[in-house]
Amino acid sequence: MTNDTPTDGTLRGFEQSLPIALLRARDVTSRRFKPYLDDHDLTMPQWSVMRALADAGPLDAKTLSERCVILPPSLTRIFRTLAAKGLTEAIESQDARRHTVQLTPQGRALFETMVRQAEATYAELEHAFGRDRMLELLNLLSDLRRTTEALPPVR
Repeated sequence: MTNDTPTDGTLRGFEQSLPIALLRARDVTSRRFKPYLDDHDLTMPQWSVMRALADAGPLDAKTLSERCVILPPSLTRIFRTLAAKGLTEAIESQDARRHTVQLTPQGRALFETMVRQAEATYAELEHAFGRDRMLELLNLLSDLRRTTEALPPVR
């Protein structure tokens, strides 16, 4: 089979599989960020939670799960780990059923250190890939997500 997208209803080539292409791009780009995550004993999902909290302030578990694309059971483990490291803390919520967390001052300081490293990596990627192409890619991925979300649910 070729890598071209078929028009006759046959299965497209492996290299043209959207899920595989997205996974490969995620894997190779994530590896660029992993060394400084390792330096601070953080996983990519933990860093995502910290970034979301730094960006939006205190958030409840449901919102964090959606924003970071992390399943609730995994998020519960991440909350425990980040709290044990002194990076996040639970805060009171008007709705007692909602678990809301925020960065601690220590978590904010670590975020500020790490974001400088992340921005250097982003700059390196933009330089190699092209700033306009990177912006176009991010916009296309957002469009793809919105388009897919608008499709009828999968049975």
